Amino acid sequence: MKKQIIIYAILILIFLAFNFIDPIKDPKTNTLINIIFASILFLYIAYFAFIILKRMNKKK
Repeated sequence: MKKQIIIYAILILIFLAFNFIDPIKDPKTNTLINIIFASILFLYIAYFAFIILKRMNKKK
């Protein structure tokens, strides 16, 4: 469980670094990359929730 939280924190840091440190100059490409990266973050949240629910189900 701790591993998933660390991976999620790293993904968020990469996302923030991309947006604040070196954004792409073309606004359309920058928006596309932001949408794709945000989708990956939301998919990882869903995966994380699935793992938690799976572990809760095993405890019963």
